[in-house]
Amino acid sequence: MEKNEYFYEIEKIYKEKKDDLLKRLNEFKDTWKNGSNKDIHVELSFCILTPQSKAFNAWKAITQLRDNNLLFEGTAEDMVDYLNIVRFKNNKAKYLVELREQMKNEKGEIITKDFFSQFKTVEEARNWIVKNIKGMAFKEAGHFLRNVGFGEHISILDRHILRNLVRLGVIDDIPKTLTPKLYLEIENKMKNYCDFIGIPMDQLDLLLWYIEAGEIFK
Repeated sequence: MEKNEYFYEIEKIYKEKKDDLLKRLNEFKDTWKNGSNKDIHVELSFCILTPQSKAFNAWKAITQLRDNNLLFEGTAEDMVDYLNIVRFKNNKAKYLVELREQMKNEKGEIITKDFFSQFKTVEEARNWIVKNIKGMAFKEAGHFLRNVGFGEHISILDRHILRNLVRLGVIDDIPKTLTPKLYLEIENKMKNYCDFIGIPMDQLDLLLWYIEAGEIFK
């Protein structure tokens, strides 16, 4: 393991942006600390919309569904028109409705925050999501958990992160398909690299996202 030229490029940006990165991560933690069951449900639903779509568009769509109360009351047919800015809108609308039903108690109340509070570890919560929520795999589950303040030890291996891991020399190339086994192998390599360079995974992820997109988003 070594620090190459690209590392020193991003290290410079990291030093300039570290306060902003930490501020954003603290905002994620505040979402969990001060957020309601519905607030956490919005974050979980957002990550259903992100696959093969821009995060900005996914967030715009989910907040419109929230503000029009369709996220909590609407049918899949009601939601579809608001999902034109994300890919696979018909499937994702169905997934949102199914998720809402999964996250209700017997009184019909959303209990997303209460539900996820029961898990003892982040990995346990992530595994449950991958096994039980349609439209979410390791990447989306990790994205949700990071966005509510639990991302320090898990990765969000989308293409921009994988591309940067290649540039940093952490992996040799971007895999054509990312199986669960390979995902966890690359995550472990990223963990070891983060320990080596002294930058936590959630900070490195946001930093690389900033380098790609020019903004510290979510």
